[in-house]
Amino acid sequence: MTEKTFLLSSEVETAEIASKFAVAISTLLKESNSSKSAMNLALHISLIGDLGAGKTTFTRYLLKALGHQGKVKSPTYTLCEPYQLMMDGLSIDGREFSLHHFDLYRMRYAEEWLDAGFRDTFSNPGICIVEWPEKAEGTLPATDAELHLTMNDDESRELIVKATSSNGKALLEAL
Repeated sequence: MTEKTFLLSSEVETAEIASKFAVAISTLLKESNSSKSAMNLALHISLIGDLGAGKTTFTRYLLKALGHQGKVKSPTYTLCEPYQLMMDGLSIDGREFSLHHFDLYRMRYAEEWLDAGFRDTFSNPGICIVEWPEKAEGTLPATDAELHLTMNDDESRELIVKATSSNGKALLEAL
């Protein structure tokens, strides 16, 4: 299975699916951490959807479920907000685990994220979540999972999670 669909009728349900996603990420990282290749695990997730579809809200709940205690800011004007996480003692090379939340909506040209110096962020261990990846016009590294959010007429959301790599498939199977 490379795709699953979820109906999110409330913000509470968005928080619940983000929590399940966090458990799936934590499981994948812990399994990878026990192997020699764990120190190179970089997970790339794309969030796709119109304005107001819930991309930042999903990310906010995901960060909280991964253990972030502070405020979660939208990176609309900064392009990227970094977060350092420690999940039940999970670390990479003895360090906290990083999650970088990108919002490319206001980019003026496709390579702007490169010019901002974010290429290394995508090759370092950790999670990169990118809102509006289509603004980069194919210049981003390959994703592991695409999360498509659509707002319905009744203000519920449809979330389609598509696995695009073996790590993405492991995440999807855990949901």
